[in-house]
Amino acid sequence: MAVEDLVKWANEFSDLLRGFPINDFAFLVYPVVLIVVGGVVLYHTHTDYWDKPKRYTVPSPKKPEEFKILDNPTVKVSGTTAIQCYMPATAQFLGFVNPSTPAGIDRAIDQAAAAQEKWAKTTFSERRKVLRSMLQHVLENQEQICQVSSMDSGKTMVDAQLGEIMVTAEKLQWTIKHGEKALRPSRRPTNLLMAYKKNTVVYEPLGVVAALVSWNYPFHNLIGPIISAIFAGNGIVVKVSEQTCWSAAYYTSIARGALVAHGHDPQLIQSVVCWPQTASHLTSHPGISHLTFIGSRPVCHHVAASAAKTLIPVVAELGGKDAAVILDSAGPDLKRIADILMRGTFQASGQNCIGIERIIAAPGVYDKLVAMLLPRVKALRLGLDKDVGAMVSDASFARFEGLIDDAVARGARLLAGGRRHVHPDHPKGFYFTPTLLADVTPDMAVAKEECFGPIMTLMRSPTPSAASLLSLANAPDFGLGASVYGRDSDPVLKEVVRGVRAGGVAVNDFAVFYAVQLPFGGVGGSGYGRFAGEEGLRGLCNLKSLCEDRLAWLGIRTAIPPPVQYPVADQQTSWRFTRGVVGIGYAIAVREKLEALVDILRNM
Repeated sequence: MAVEDLVKWANEFSDLLRGFPINDFAFLVYPVVLIVVGGVVLYHTHTDYWDKPKRYTVPSPKKPEEFKILDNPTVKVSGTTAIQCYMPATAQFLGFVNPSTPAGIDRAIDQAAAAQEKWAKTTFSERRKVLRSMLQHVLENQEQICQVSSMDSGKTMVDAQLGEIMVTAEKLQWTIKHGEKALRPSRRPTNLLMAYKKNTVVYEPLGVVAALVSWNYPFHNLIGPIISAIFAGNGIVVKVSEQTCWSAAYYTSIARGALVAHGHDPQLIQSVVCWPQTASHLTSHPGISHLTFIGSRPVCHHVAASAAKTLIPVVAELGGKDAAVILDSAGPDLKRIADILMRGTFQASGQNCIGIERIIAAPGVYDKLVAMLLPRVKALRLGLDKDVGAMVSDASFARFEGLIDDAVARGARLLAGGRRHVHPDHPKGFYFTPTLLADVTPDMAVAKEECFGPIMTLMRSPTPSAASLLSLANAPDFGLGASVYGRDSDPVLKEVVRGVRAGGVAVNDFAVFYAVQLPFGGVGGSGYGRFAGEEGLRGLCNLKSLCEDRLAWLGIRTAIPPPVQYPVADQQTSWRFTRGVVGIGYAIAVREKLEALVDILRNM
């Protein structure tokens, strides 16, 4: 009877829905959609009235009065210890920067430490105000920030917008909205024996932390560690690369300007540049509480060994050999995927730690993908006002050509590029032709070594199975990022995502895990530890565990029972008593807990 009633009710409800005059309410569709979309936008952009940003100005970086193109652009020149700065895209001279000495590093750390003592006492609200003003300044001055990055590192304005501004704005906004939640004291559970205790983990500033950052994104790589460090209550010293140190003073002033705008000491933030032989003074300095290193594996060995002298903890991000794995089920989506592969490979002329270094395609889509990518790669134009910018230097050009020649000798097909490029307007600039290598195999050096350049390599999987794809994807000793493309319902997709060895995986997209402030870092040869997200913020803190009396107001506190007070009267009696205590707390069965209670009572 109940089933019949249910069926009858369902039929009547269906008739009611069919008779509902939906057309009479069609005019409400657009307002409802607008309200929903507006609500989402408001949620992500809402600012409290009292947290409105303060505007401030920062002097532009100085350019030399004389226009000069260097015949042999290099950072180190004879006759001076100063670092020569130039535009990699044109070889235009930008000036000299004096490197820091050990005494200068000492002063920077001391100044940051003095400022940090007061900064550590600021509230999260005060720190948010600083970051909000910094975000406003970045957004209002993004064109100049991009221009300076382009001049110092050789990237195009579009590449600078994506790799300098967007990710920095995201980090600032995420920290403003979610940073306090990550660092708020965290309550933790207790147990039966300690039921009268309450447990908390608090996240306290470490003091002065340091970051040694790479040259590929001079603005973001400098500002990113600053954002996390100061929000966690620390001071920071950032060592920038000598390859892009011309922009460092300007970019540091942007961060300091936000502090000054809100009445805080700008010495909290320090940046230094030095020659490699001086860097160990920073990496082993007893005044540094934590190191973030972004760079190559060989240099990291020296940094880690230096930091070990004073037991400074290190987070190391060492680049990768990121694979883009294309499944057969991705066939209908190849055009969109090809667009992503182009951007993922040639963004910043391939000088991208999570850039796509290998494209691994299942046999059903491999040939189509090669045919689709070839004309696109050949059509790429070199130049700051074109598609692909310059390399930061020509230091890797011989290595690139060697890797390509070795691959061709072993059977790979060089379909485009493969050689350094002499730009007709800027012959002293550092350009390498966008390259497409097909039929690359795992035994080739180009499939195992990080290129860090505009080289697209395609590898054919012998079968469309997850095992075959993963055997290629996991072959190199790197594990920073990966991307996997296929139909969402494809079981191979889930298996590859689960099996690929990487610190981050983007599904049907490229590197988006970095754009949403998930913890970032790698495994294996790509380093250890994480920055960004909650884990990154907490990693810059002393995690202090607090255990306090829950009912102290009732006088309930720990007291040492007579059987275990010193001097111990009888070891056997005391042992049976403590056995009972353990049984009460951890025995599994109720009967065992009752036996434990008897143990306690008999041996009091």
